[in-house]
Amino acid sequence: MGSTPHRPDRVLYLVVCAAPPARAIGELVDLLQQNGWTVCVIATPEAVSWIDPQALAEQTSHPVRSTHRRPDDPDVLPPADALAVVPATFNTINKWAAGISDTFALGILNEALGLGMPVVVAPYAKPPLAAHGAFQRSLEFLRDSGATLTPTEAIRPHQPDEPFRWSAVLPLLTRPAQ
Repeated sequence: MGSTPHRPDRVLYLVVCAAPPARAIGELVDLLQQNGWTVCVIATPEAVSWIDPQALAEQTSHPVRSTHRRPDDPDVLPPADALAVVPATFNTINKWAAGISDTFALGILNEALGLGMPVVVAPYAKPPLAAHGAFQRSLEFLRDSGATLTPTEAIRPHQPDEPFRWSAVLPLLTRPAQ
């Protein structure tokens, strides 16, 4: 009976949108890595100015991607086993549900739904936007398409000086097989 070779860490594409939790996304990356994930950060164009791409590249050992690569350029990220969108903004959720792929991040998200890949979404929208009918329809569409959603704004701290509640995301990404 042969031994089973060690399975390398599974790869998670962490799509980051421009909202306050993006500023502390390195904390979530650390927790995901502790849970056995190889994390690759993909930022929306607006989110790039909310994060530190250099620090995240050092933390993950992969460049932060925010734009499409040219056809002749090599793909610098390993294939993903799952995706998480944290924080997932009103704009990204609505565009994604409509099938719009006008950014690299949205293209990756649309492909993931088409492939039936595991996707976890942590919506983060101001209460008036979260109550908007289009947002509610988009969340329902994503859920019906196989995405797993946290409750809206589940990662928001209870008090302004508290850290973000990454615990709303972690249980939805089960520990990878070793």
